[in-house]
Amino acid sequence: MADVQPAETEPEKQPRSVRVVLLALMITMMLAMLDNMIVGTAMPTIVGELGGLEHLSWVVTAYTLATAASTPIWGKIGDMYGRKGAFMSSIVIFLIGSMLSGMAQNMGELIGFRAVQGLGAGGLMVGVMAIIGDLIPPRERGKYQGMMAGVMALAMIGGPLVGGTITDNWGWRWSFYINLPLGIVSLALISAVLHLPRKRSQARIDYLGAVLLTVGITSVVLVTTWGGTEYAWTSARIMELIGIGVAALIGFVFWQTRAAEPIVPLHIFRSRNFTLMSLIGFIAGFVMFGATLFLPLYQQSVQGASATNSGLLLLPMLGAMLVTSMVAGRVTTNTGKYKVFPLVGSALMVVGLYLLSTMDTGTSRFTSGVFMAVVGLGMGCLMQITMLVAQNSVEMKDMGVASSSTTLFRTLGSSFGVAIMGALFNHRVQDVMAERAGALGSKLTEQSAQLDAASLAKLPEAAREAYQHAVSAGTHSAFLLGAVVAVGALVASVFVKEVPLKGAGPQKPGDDANEADAETAAEAGAKAAAAPVA
Repeated sequence: MADVQPAETEPEKQPRSVRVVLLALMITMMLAMLDNMIVGTAMPTIVGELGGLEHLSWVVTAYTLATAASTPIWGKIGDMYGRKGAFMSSIVIFLIGSMLSGMAQNMGELIGFRAVQGLGAGGLMVGVMAIIGDLIPPRERGKYQGMMAGVMALAMIGGPLVGGTITDNWGWRWSFYINLPLGIVSLALISAVLHLPRKRSQARIDYLGAVLLTVGITSVVLVTTWGGTEYAWTSARIMELIGIGVAALIGFVFWQTRAAEPIVPLHIFRSRNFTLMSLIGFIAGFVMFGATLFLPLYQQSVQGASATNSGLLLLPMLGAMLVTSMVAGRVTTNTGKYKVFPLVGSALMVVGLYLLSTMDTGTSRFTSGVFMAVVGLGMGCLMQITMLVAQNSVEMKDMGVASSSTTLFRTLGSSFGVAIMGALFNHRVQDVMAERAGALGSKLTEQSAQLDAASLAKLPEAAREAYQHAVSAGTHSAFLLGAVVAVGALVASVFVKEVPLKGAGPQKPGDDANEADAETAAEAGAKAAAAPVA
């Protein structure tokens, strides 16, 4: 089988070996996205066997914290010491964490092993995006957007179904063990066919920067996870975490201006496009993960849909996202133009979220499906284009930190989206329940504003109807907030500058872009392209 390595000349067609590497990368991407969704379905069974219900949230939180904190560090390690080694190391750590999690004998062990798994997961998505950035010029990269969007849609739809099937037939431990064969296949393919230049930086890793960034990100994620649930937003614990997080992040930014080899070199933010894409990615994460949390809840509680097939309820949104992402990728590859997609995508996202905010107890499944499809069309224009433009805005030596920073902003956006939209939803549900069902309504939603199907079925008719109105009111507030936040992405998109994509070929006479820039872009794209080696 041919090796894959950067070539001196840009080929007309990607060789078979590149497609094999892409297959391995998509498997790894699937591992990263599927994990939480599969494990979430298995959680009731896990608690039933291991106990420790009071620590249940930490099974997810430990993984999320470790993933978010390690993401930028993996990106920097790849830039300094070589992409292939860093990526394979992250897969190995993820698989070790998966194996240990499957062997856990109590909740404390499971939480610790999930943190190990999260440390590896932080390098999975970053490695996938950065290696694609190394192998394929941005102009050609659009063709593979549909593949990545398809993996994302498949993970979101199939995750709960796969998790339920595995847990019911093989036991919850296989929710973790299932990662092992997939990860081993990915490792074998990458080891066999991917050959990137080895790097050996003389600079030392910025340990102080890594610690400050980890403390800052951990504090932010804990605030968004605990705020309004474990602790009141105005509680001393949340205030302490906010103070620690702000101080750590300010200290991190200050130190990055002085570190010899900064974890996140601040010069990448001098690129207007990179900064704008980071902002748009944050908002897309805010909206998307908020939507995927509240839409199934609305359809189950108000429209009476089955919780068993909760992933399928998102099919209109995810299907539209997949189609649009494929179209956007093809158009970008054929024309080299991309500014239209953030603009159109942001506008569709605003409109779609506003439409979702109009849903009430009488909205049909067809109507809500159309509204979801509008949001999905917008998402499809944004999800991969943000990474493409961000990578196009930096030099090859910063590909890793650009990929990890963009991924981190999207992750933080999802944390803020779930927390803020969730707080608004819970507050509105409790208010409406108190208005419509009095003391009984307040008691029902005292512990949680999200009732499961079993609890909902046991309610008296009047209380159940009150809860349906309350959920409609809660989703109205949450999606209206999402629409307002999405306006920020629309405004940011207006200021995106359409810089020629690297690898786009020679500049035509009369083009507006600077010819020197075009030559540099073409040269960089040629060096990044992949070619077969006998």
